[in-house]
Amino acid sequence: MTMLPPAHLRLTTVDTEDRVRIELDGDLDYDTADSLLTAVTATLAARPRLTDLHLHCAGLGTVDSMGLSVLLMIRRRVDKAGVRLHLDGRPTTLERLLTITGSLDYLTTSPTGTANSSLGTGENPRTSGEAMTARPTGPDSTT
Repeated sequence: MTMLPPAHLRLTTVDTEDRVRIELDGDLDYDTADSLLTAVTATLAARPRLTDLHLHCAGLGTVDSMGLSVLLMIRRRVDKAGVRLHLDGRPTTLERLLTITGSLDYLTTSPTGTANSSLGTGENPRTSGEAMTARPTGPDSTT
């Protein structure tokens, strides 16, 4: 069996006085998620006048449960700091993960309830005309 080396996550930061853009390239997973959390935490601590944090996700590959957990933690930290979070250029795979887990609205809506993130390349199931069916949670029924 051939073991593939882990896909590293490269972070590129572009900043202005009141905005920071972190470009994500690679996998956001158990092995790499801490580096994003560390970068965001350091940015929030170093930039008290920051108003917007943009995570540019177009280069993201795989996002596992640890990657999702870190995105949720980042949202809590930026809210506490009074900074707006933007998930820009979301690939279809990330859009699907956020939709399935029910975290899309939480991560892409400001605390005031207005959308603050760019749409990903995937369609929004609420506006695409396709209905999403929920999986039943109770016991199977044969009647």
